[in-house]
Amino acid sequence: MEHSPGDTGPPPRRGPSVDLDPAGIVTAKAPDRQRRQFLNYSFYRLDPMFRRLPADERRAAGTEFIELVRKWESSEDLILRTYSLVGLRAGVDFMLWQIAFDPLCFQSMEATIRRSQLGGYLSQVYSFLSLQRRSQYVNRLKGAGEGVELLPGQGKFLFVYPFTKTRSWYRLSPHARQGMMDEHIAASAPFKGVSLNSSYSYGIDDQDFVVAFDSDYPQEFVDLVGRLRYTEASLYTERDTPMFTCAKAPIDAIVAQLANMD
Repeated sequence: MEHSPGDTGPPPRRGPSVDLDPAGIVTAKAPDRQRRQFLNYSFYRLDPMFRRLPADERRAAGTEFIELVRKWESSEDLILRTYSLVGLRAGVDFMLWQIAFDPLCFQSMEATIRRSQLGGYLSQVYSFLSLQRRSQYVNRLKGAGEGVELLPGQGKFLFVYPFTKTRSWYRLSPHARQGMMDEHIAASAPFKGVSLNSSYSYGIDDQDFVVAFDSDYPQEFVDLVGRLRYTEASLYTERDTPMFTCAKAPIDAIVAQLANMD
């Protein structure tokens, strides 16, 4: 049945776009139990009161925090990258990018942070949770989507933001979406100095995705995002803020920025 211009309801679906039996209720197939990496992007702000403490108290708290983070960096259960946002965005001072097969690792690390001296002055102002998996749009391209394990933090900068598509995007046919994503991928291709880490948040956080771009060249990233604004797929963006520019830095350098420590 065709959708006439006078109809007031939503247009009919143009074909199935998802697995209609993901749990195997009808076909008795096994549900997906693949072991995949979870990601957490945690952004922190330091209370200005901390910088007014005596120097020896700041130093002790800073030293404890450095040891805490380094211990987690050496953990076999967690991949951890540290970034400074001092001077790059108001209201946020640093970011911890954590990757683990068990999301409870994020909870354990956050509990440790809150028990520390410096943790008493830290506020977790943003936290984005997501899951790594193959993209349905690039798997058919040669050499794309072959692996699902993530090795993050290769660039000097990481550009992070939550991303949500409009509901009308999900009503498009797979063919229509694929065509727009092919254009999107082709528009991105010339920007060789920018690497995309895209992960999925359906059902576990407010956004649909978290996107994180690794690069040594902020100017190239600006040009890339500007070019993507002209693609058809951008019409279906509901939300892609707040955006964060994160500068990769070791934890001792970050603490020195925050705590006025040499």
